[in-house]
Order: sequence, then structure tokens, then C-alpha cells
Amino acid sequence: MLYLASQSPRRRELLEQIGVHFGTIQLDLPEVRAPGEPPADYVSRVAREKAGAGLLKLSGVRDAVVLGGDTEVVLDDEVFGKPADHEHAIAMLRKLAGRTHEAISAVWLVSAGREEHALSRTRVTFAALEEVAIAAYVASGEPMGRAGAYAIQGRAAAFVSRIDGSYSGVMGLPLFETSALLRRFGISAG
Repeated sequence: MLYLASQSPRRRELLEQIGVHFGTIQLDLPEVRAPGEPPADYVSRVAREKAGAGLLKLSGVRDAVVLGGDTEVVLDDEVFGKPADHEHAIAMLRKLAGRTHEAISAVWLVSAGREEHALSRTRVTFAALEEVAIAAYVASGEPMGRAGAYAIQGRAAAFVSRIDGSYSGVMGLPLFETSALLRRFGISAG
């Protein structure tokens, strides 16, 4: 059986969207980038750690397969995690405004005898943003708890002038790559 090692409601929604049956595992792992660690390596490592920790929690469950995922927004080698507060969200959005950044999403599937992963890199271009638009968006509360302080599937969709890559990857789980991994593990969607 498949288990999702994530507290993200978006990852649950995305798996449900493709018809995958799964259980969930609640984890609270620190997400700290090592000095000099390349952003893609960091995202992949965090996703792998989530999957591995989830598998440890299920040590007595036969045939468990655990999915761990992580998504981060990267601009000029700076990883934009989740904003600590409203001021932090405003600062992130100011930096992203009028620029193209990368949303990197990693997914790992881990079982007792096997593990595989995939990485999705999506280029997202934001239009120039006025201060009033940034302030109103942050006041909505939507940026909180979201990498890069925005939700592409929400109000921030109005900020995105171009996307090159996986829309679902920016949301938190690249469905094309995830579906391919699931098939390789014998887990069908639909």
C-alpha cells in the first residue's frame, strides 16, 4: 500500500486527482539546507528523508511504499522556503516580482527493498508587482505555509506571466513524474 509522508493538503489533493489510493503519515522533520548544498540536492535530500522517516514509522507494515516530496522556490541560488511571517512573505514576493525563478520539486518512493526518485524543475515568471498588490496578497493569508510565499493555484495565479514546466510540480507534486514512479512500483492510478 502507498503512504504519503506529508502534511501538505496540496499533495493529498494531487494524488487524489489522479485516482491513487493512499494512507498518510504525519512527520515533523527539520528542513535545513547545508552550507553550499545545491538547491536541487537539498530538495531531493529533504524528500528522501521524509520518505525514509515514513518507512521507519511503518516498520511492521508489509509491502508499504512511502512517497516523500518537497518543493522549493529558487532565485539566484537562494532557496525561498515558507515565510516566517508577513514581513518575510512581502520580502520574498518583492524579490520574485518581475523575475523568473525556478520551482524545484522532488519525489521519492521508498519501500523495504527499493527506492527511486524523480526531480521536476519548472521556470516561473512573475509580472512586475505593485506594493499594494503584494500587501493585499499577503493580507489574504494565502502565502503563509507555502514555498516562495505563493500558491500558483490560488490568487497568485494572477502574478504568473509565464510557466515552463510542471504546473503540478509548482503546486507541490509533479504528477507526470509521480505517476511514472508509481507505475514502476506497481501502483496504479485511476
